[in-house]
Amino acid sequence: MSNAPHGGILKDLIARDENIRASLKAEANTLADVVLTERQLCDLELIMNGGFSPLESFMNKADYDSVVETLRLADGALFAMPITLDVSKEVIEDKKIAPGARIALRDPRDDQALAIITVEDIYQPDKVKEAVNVFGADDPAHPAVAYLRNKVQDYYVGGKLQAIQPPTHFDYVALRYTPAELRAHFAKVAWRKVVAFQTRNPMHRAHRELTVLAARQRQANVLIHPVVGLTKPGDVDHYTRVRVYEAIMAKYPNGMGHLALLPLAMRMAGPREAVWHAIIRKNYGATHFIVGRDHAGPGKNSQGKDFYGPYDAQDLVTKYRDEIQIEMVPFQQMTYVPSRDEYQPVDEVPKGVQTLDISGTELRRRLKTGAPIPDWFSYDAVVKTLRESYPPRTKQGFVLFLTGLHNSGKDTIAKALQVTLNQQGGRSVSLLVGDSIRPELDAPFSKTAAEKSKDLQRLAYVSAELARAGAAVIAAPVAPKASSRDAIKNTVLQTAGPGGNFFTIHVATPLEHCEATDRQGVYSAARQGQLSGVAGIDEAYETPERADLVVDMTQQSITEIVTSIVLLLETSALV
Repeated sequence: MSNAPHGGILKDLIARDENIRASLKAEANTLADVVLTERQLCDLELIMNGGFSPLESFMNKADYDSVVETLRLADGALFAMPITLDVSKEVIEDKKIAPGARIALRDPRDDQALAIITVEDIYQPDKVKEAVNVFGADDPAHPAVAYLRNKVQDYYVGGKLQAIQPPTHFDYVALRYTPAELRAHFAKVAWRKVVAFQTRNPMHRAHRELTVLAARQRQANVLIHPVVGLTKPGDVDHYTRVRVYEAIMAKYPNGMGHLALLPLAMRMAGPREAVWHAIIRKNYGATHFIVGRDHAGPGKNSQGKDFYGPYDAQDLVTKYRDEIQIEMVPFQQMTYVPSRDEYQPVDEVPKGVQTLDISGTELRRRLKTGAPIPDWFSYDAVVKTLRESYPPRTKQGFVLFLTGLHNSGKDTIAKALQVTLNQQGGRSVSLLVGDSIRPELDAPFSKTAAEKSKDLQRLAYVSAELARAGAAVIAAPVAPKASSRDAIKNTVLQTAGPGGNFFTIHVATPLEHCEATDRQGVYSAARQGQLSGVAGIDEAYETPERADLVVDMTQQSITEIVTSIVLLLETSALV
């Protein structure tokens, strides 16, 4: 039989509120509403289907404070991660959110009302304390801390939820199980002991061997339970990963394993995350849970050191094992032993015996360059799937981001580059000149700072989409603020997939030359107060500190500059 849910009762709000669903849906149409973020959408789905049992709400202040400080809800139940509904002051005022109010929560993808929250309290969190206690440090190198600083709003709204409907998914529907559905499946196939395996990465031979060994040792079946919500920025997209998981399931003995997808928004919180993952898998019915080396670790901190120790996660799960009541299966890294043609835990390999490994960095390099991936490392079907999603460098898109003052020559360089890359062939080439998508439709220097910021966000989105499709993108805005340039770069790196190749080229032509050769009279008009927002005159231009290339029209010809940019691409094997 399946493991009992955390707290003893599966808090399936969808089932609980089914008989009042129609009235809740009608009421939602009369209420003020909040459109959820992607993380909030993931959290809401797992609150409503019972994955976060015993939680039935977005946390109020008492629960939030208690979880941040003690890993427990206010009633004492173990729960390792704060689950909060963050909103801005403007939304609170506009929607009249106050204790006692009922607010509809809507899906950002289709605007459907998913639940109604009855507000208990509104509070301002101590974000530094949350970062230090939950993630171990207030360090923006941690992706969850960066998210907390840059995307989480200043107020949290706590309150009980009533479920209207779960979010609608159109991808891999047959593999999406609620806790109740997965428990029913285990009962149907008579699985008494189930070892759950958490992953956010593609699986290879080592993962298959690790899970089979765990099943053999515990005389259990295997649940492959990958995350398909939010993971670490830069991770392989979930569409590719699920195709990999489907391919690798065929390598398990018939009836041994089962694949189910988890719509979780990971926080990469290491030890706390491992406890949280164990609770979730218990709610889904698993009796055992694999916790490996550096479980849910985000990598290096700002000092170049690991955020967490390699076995901190295993230690914390062990500390709370009597309360979690799911057996942890600890595993070290698996390594390939050529002399035996098999994988073994690294601590079980005799000293002096040759072993082989391919790191994640090396695998990505081989995928990008088309270098061979040995069959001892992965399966042909897995490699084929990865190569389809991650083509070699010569087929990947990229963004050349030229930034500089008005009349610095960046537009001329961009147009010359377009001709050169079109002549070379192999990719479509897109040219985005100016600080907006269609600058010719706007009066020059007529926009406010807020409008300019939005235009640059649109430029980033279009650039990322084109690069993801394999195009060469040449963008040439002024973009005087370092924060705006960083945001554009991050958008491309995080959303362009294999096209996330970004090069900042600072066209550092001096202001004096730009002004002296300005036939349009922009600088003259700005000095006379007829134009505003002209970088170098009434708006500071923040010099890029880490440009990939710096060029200057007073020192180099157009041909020389274009050649240096092409050589930059060649160095990265993109041409």
